Amino acid sequence: MDTRRLLRTGGVAFATAALLLSGCSGSDDPEPERGSEPSRSSSRPSDDRAVNPAKPLQPLPEAIPANLEPYYEQKLSWKKCGVSGFQCAELKVPLDYAAPKKSEDLKLAVTRKKASGPGKRLGTLHVNPGGPGGSAVDYVQLAAGVGYPAPVRARYDIVGMDPRGVARSEPIECLTDREMDEYVRTDATPDDKGEIDKLAAAFEKFAEGCEKREGDLLGHVSTVEAARDMDVLREVLGDDKLTYFGASYGTYLGATYAGLFPSRVGRLVLDGAMDPSLTSEQLNLDQTAGFDTAFTAFAEDCVKLDDCPLGTGSVKEAGERLSAFFEKTDARPLATGESRKLTESLATIGVLNAMYTEYYWPKLRSALTAAQKGDGAELLSLADDYYERGADGGYGNIMYANAAVNCLDLPAPFKNPAEAEKAVPDFREASEVFGRNFAWAALNCTYWQHPPTGEPHRIEAEGAAPILVVGTTRDPATPYKWSQGLAGQLSSATLLTYEGDGHTAYVRGSDCVDSAVNDYLLRGKVPADGKKCS
Repeated sequence: MDTRRLLRTGGVAFATAALLLSGCSGSDDPEPERGSEPSRSSSRPSDDRAVNPAKPLQPLPEAIPANLEPYYEQKLSWKKCGVSGFQCAELKVPLDYAAPKKSEDLKLAVTRKKASGPGKRLGTLHVNPGGPGGSAVDYVQLAAGVGYPAPVRARYDIVGMDPRGVARSEPIECLTDREMDEYVRTDATPDDKGEIDKLAAAFEKFAEGCEKREGDLLGHVSTVEAARDMDVLREVLGDDKLTYFGASYGTYLGATYAGLFPSRVGRLVLDGAMDPSLTSEQLNLDQTAGFDTAFTAFAEDCVKLDDCPLGTGSVKEAGERLSAFFEKTDARPLATGESRKLTESLATIGVLNAMYTEYYWPKLRSALTAAQKGDGAELLSLADDYYERGADGGYGNIMYANAAVNCLDLPAPFKNPAEAEKAVPDFREASEVFGRNFAWAALNCTYWQHPPTGEPHRIEAEGAAPILVVGTTRDPATPYKWSQGLAGQLSSATLLTYEGDGHTAYVRGSDCVDSAVNDYLLRGKVPADGKKCS
């Protein structure tokens, strides 16, 4: 069962129940993570959302409020940590920016890799890999700080901060590991009222567990608050402007920063963008279609091979074979060599995880081949990777943080199971293979006990320096139209298009994309309008 909203680290806050939107691929991916820009008027999607009533996000006053000055004036105590060559510290921020003296303080984990040279140091490059819920500390230490192009690492301190509620920064917890095992195998495509009731009860138990364990924190993990935390860190590090790379949900965080603090925008790269003007239902539907597009690309590649587990016929037939496999697994879960069996829900997540990057396609073919022989272990491994379940049975907090942020940022798409059931045909039109799963997953925030503090809005960031938005044409988790939509809103944005597969584009093998992003980060050179890469 998918608890997510938006994106994944390898893979958006957006969808209150869709897949993770994060910018880096799975842990076995050797790369850190993974055109012609339309005119500003045509860079938005061509559907009926082109004229969107969403109000623009209003900037905050430029002057730092007196009651926040102690946070902006703090000094960080850096210590050696984690991987050799990295330093760590804790940043103090208020739980509630509206009443900092009345609320408790939060301690947020920060890491950095100092500029290595040669060349003059350009400042700090802040990074966020997505999620919401992805660890920026892990991303810096395991990917960006060692895998970003050498010229970028030479000129910038690479810094990552786990957002509030994430990983090492006051991490949100909702269920025990055993309860989480039960939760993720709950049938996410109910066939009758009894199964619908069980799914609703699972979502409700998840929400109750979060509320019981975290309480007030759940009301203060919004993207707006995380963006304000980034501004505190920017000042504490001594930078007048924020230079930033955000992938997937990280683009929403970066764009939100630009909307709140346009005069403090330096060089912002937003790769695999989210469109903040859309409702949670629109986001979920778009993401459903995005994963269908990704599956089509996988299937087109697979059916050319003699040993394709989905046959050697058409893409339509491949989809029908996969759907039949899901139905069979729903009726009879597969053995995996351990006490856990592969249910339909876990099998679906395993397949969807492989859609984030073409690097996983051979692994998925192998997993489906084994599953057809009755062995679900490989597909279970792909699902565990998505859920960040370790070999010891312990879960990371990405799913909990993901739900908490998404359910606070936007109103739930459905008020009850009846509304979700009514929407199933629309979701199946977006994807015959995955539509039912996505429609029911969108019930996740229906039972959330903290009311949303956000709503759909446009981000224009009038007066901001040039911003670079990067969109991939067959991105499953953050569909290309979202990058078009964000670029069309931001007053100073340029859209760089990567014509290809996978989630996000920078440092994923395209010299064209990497050169354009590097030129922007190192020299402030924005790509020409209409630039496309492949």
